Amino acid sequence: MSHSLGLIVLIAGLAVFHASHLFVTKREARAAAIERLGMNGYRIVFSLVSLAGLALIVWGFAEYRATGWIDVWHPPVFMRHIALLLMLFASIFFVATYIPSHMKTWLKHPMLTSIKTWSLAHLIANGDLGSILLFGSFLAWGVMARIAAKERGDTGSVTAPSGFRNDVTVIVFGLALYVALALYFHPYVIGVPVFSR
Repeated sequence: MSHSLGLIVLIAGLAVFHASHLFVTKREARAAAIERLGMNGYRIVFSLVSLAGLALIVWGFAEYRATGWIDVWHPPVFMRHIALLLMLFASIFFVATYIPSHMKTWLKHPMLTSIKTWSLAHLIANGDLGSILLFGSFLAWGVMARIAAKERGDTGSVTAPSGFRNDVTVIVFGLALYVALALYFHPYVIGVPVFSR
């Protein structure tokens, strides 16, 4: 694979993945697809397209990192410290998606907030072209998806349980996820240590 092909595959994967997810925000087109394919058929097609896009992203980015790295700018060291803090919040927001809490109600769409925070953290800490394309596109998609949700009146979670026990649970599990990502996933799966950079 040539030096440029990894970047091309990454861009193709991003196009496929984001196009499939942006399609979901087009409610009339989505409804027509469901009517034509059935809910199960629609979910199968959506999942297959999304997985194909994700596979291309992973493959393309890995190949780009190995053979075609292109520096655009060099973020100052303090940006990495900010990114570490943002990733703590991203982890907590991700957990809030799955646990009813005041935090989930306040965030309305915690998964989108988590994705935007995650992508911003990585965008400010990495100055190479592939990272800018990868994380910048996810940040743009997160913003667009949130705007689309607001325009269609999707207010997310509107009720919260009494008390703040669930909020404490969200924070505890968010901290655990953050530590797992930083100490194990990032260095051993991604191949980039977090705290020793």
